[in-house]
This record gives sequence, structure tokens and C-alpha cells, in this order.
Amino acid sequence: MEIRAQRLRRGDPGFRRASLAIFAAGVATFMLLYAPQPMLAAMARDFGVSPASSTLTVAVSTTMLALALLPAGWLSNACGRTQVIGLGLFAAAVLGLAASAAPTFEALLVLRALQGVASAGVPAVAMAYLAEEIDPSSLGSSIGLYIGGNALGGMSGRLLSGWLAEIGDWRLALVGVGVVSLACAVVFWRLAPPSRHHTRTRFTPAAALAAVTVHLQDRGQRLLAVMAALLSGTFVAVYNALGFRLVEAPYRLSAVAIGAIFLVYPIGSVSSAVAGRMADVVGRRRLLPAGVLVTFAGIALTTLSPLPVIVLGVALFTLGFFAAHSIASSWVGRRAHTSHAQASALYLIGYYAGSSVFGPLGGLAWSAGRWPAVTALATLLLTIAFAISLRLRATPPLARPCSTTSAAAHALTA
Repeated sequence: MEIRAQRLRRGDPGFRRASLAIFAAGVATFMLLYAPQPMLAAMARDFGVSPASSTLTVAVSTTMLALALLPAGWLSNACGRTQVIGLGLFAAAVLGLAASAAPTFEALLVLRALQGVASAGVPAVAMAYLAEEIDPSSLGSSIGLYIGGNALGGMSGRLLSGWLAEIGDWRLALVGVGVVSLACAVVFWRLAPPSRHHTRTRFTPAAALAAVTVHLQDRGQRLLAVMAALLSGTFVAVYNALGFRLVEAPYRLSAVAIGAIFLVYPIGSVSSAVAGRMADVVGRRRLLPAGVLVTFAGIALTTLSPLPVIVLGVALFTLGFFAAHSIASSWVGRRAHTSHAQASALYLIGYYAGSSVFGPLGGLAWSAGRWPAVTALATLLLTIAFAISLRLRATPPLARPCSTTSAAAHALTA
């Protein structure tokens, strides 16, 4: 019992192994999830589908990931944390390699949907694994490394796929991302210490349903989930349509140049950290509407024609999104009475459902009215988000802060 009670601390070899393993898992998951985004125009051309249809390659993955989040968490309770993460990573990487050889667009969508299910094991389980195995005094460092892995995976997946598509095609890009993700899966299996503090529990539908229902009964949690859907939906819709705009005249950018625009991601990572610290001082109720307004400002700049101004607008849009998302996600744990993991899962379901539902609308808007229609869609979604932020400002608090869950909700969505 004495050995079991000892958790990993900063400086322990096991701490470094656990943190690096989860870092690798985060890189692989978000690399696989968003790698197709810079190549949507090429996929639409090769398969002869519309821009809106091409965005389904991202939407089906995020949709299935959202649907699989709670089941993956329940499965890890019964079968073990590292088993669910590791097997999910390997399956997602192999499916990514298979997607590169998809003979039809429909086959590609099926493989991407299965990839979303397999990928759900990481965001659903990673934070629970860290919280159980890492000493609370060192948990912040491991969480920070996981957040970095998510951000790096989301950015590098788009950059790598854009570069490989430029020297080959989108199929070569998916092969490259799949190989790197498979290597990350091997790193996870080699480094991740086994769960010593997780007690496997039998799944019971009644207990699982009760844990979810308690959060659905809170209006604040419901509003935060809707906020997550609107923010992520706007973000994905704009980035989906951006490639179609920049590949046409007068810009005619290559896939690698379009992928390079994702280098603004570090701005979002910094803004999320700064916004989180400011929220502790100024308050989330005041700061969340401000984050939405900054996102508005970024969209406004993209309506202008000069390419440097568009890039500046995208950077400001990204900054505002990550700031608002960080504030909203950290609010989830502070409102949770019990079962904080379930509260975070509900927020993540809203987040990925929003990107799945509203994200493809960016392609539809582009086909219907080019960039003015895309900005009109983004403005509508952000207007609703701003109204909800004001409703949240008037919603009374329910529980004392829970810093671990706040960080967890942010880490799972970069």
C-alpha cells in the first residue's frame, strides 16, 4: 500500500516518462484530426466534390470523436487508462495510413469517421491518467506539457500535410502524418508508466447517466457547452474556407503556403495562457465577452483584400478564439459540484459537435457567396456567442474553483 500511495513528482524518471508519453499522444491525436484542412481544395478537385463536401473529411472525425468521448472514458474505467490510450493511438494512425489509399470519397469519409472514434481515447482519458499518477504538486507541469503537445500536433499536422501535398499530393501527406503518428504511438507505449493508482470499476448505466445528468441540470454548464460549440464552429468554418479563398486569384497560394498560415497558432497558445491568468484577477464574467469581441475584430480585418492584412486578421481571430475558449473551458470546473471529468466531457462534446456541425457550413457559405458569406456566417455565430457570454455574466456561481479540471478542459481542446 505504501508503494501504491506514492505518486510521481517532478524530477522522478517516471514523471518524465509519463509526461513525455502523454505529450506524444497529444501530438499524434491533433495531428491526425486536422491534417486534411490545408488540402481540402485538392481533395475537392481530385474527388470531384464541392467545397462543402470536402470539409466533411474533418467534420466526420470530430463528430465521431465527440460521440465516443463518454464511452471511451467509461471503457478506460473498466479496462485501464494506458490500454485505451495506446490502442486508440495505434488504431488512429493505422486508419490514417489506410485513408491515404481511399479509392472513393465515401471510403475516405468512413475511414476518417473510424479514426475519430479511435482518437477519442486520448482526450477522454489523458487528463484522468495524469491526475491519478502525478503528485498534485507536480501536476501543473505535466498538464502544461500535454497542452503543448496538443498545440504542436494541431499546428505541425497542418504544416506537414501542406508541405507533403506540395511536393507530392494529399495522399502522400496523409501517409507522412500517419507515419509520424505511428511513431508517437510507439513512444507512448515505450514510455508510459502503467497505472498504479487506477482502480478498475465495472460500468453501470445508471451511475454513468446520473453523473452526466447532474451537470445538464445546471443552466451555466449548458450555456458553456453551447458557447464551446459556437466558438469552435466559427473557428473551424473560417479556417476551412480560408484555404479556398487563398488558392484562388489574386493570391494563388500553394498548399504549403496555406499551411504556413497555421504558424499563428502559437499566438493562440500564448493568449490562452494570458487570458487564464487575467481571468483569475479580472474575472471570467468580464473577460469572456471581451474575448468574443477580439474574435469579431479579427473577422472584420479579413474582409479587406491585402494578404498581409488578411494574415493579421487571422492572427487576431485566432488570438480571440483561444482566449475566449480558455476562459469558457476553465469556467466548467468552477461550476461543477461533483464528477468534474463528466463536466469537462460535456464541454468537449459541445466543442467537437460545434466544429462538426458549423465547420462544414464554412464550405457551403464559400460556395454560396465566397468570403462575404463566410464572414456573415462567422458574424452570426459570434453574435450568438456574445449574447450567451452576457447571459453567463448574470449566472450565479455554484461551486468553488477546481484548478485541475479547469486545466484539463483546456488541455483537451488545443
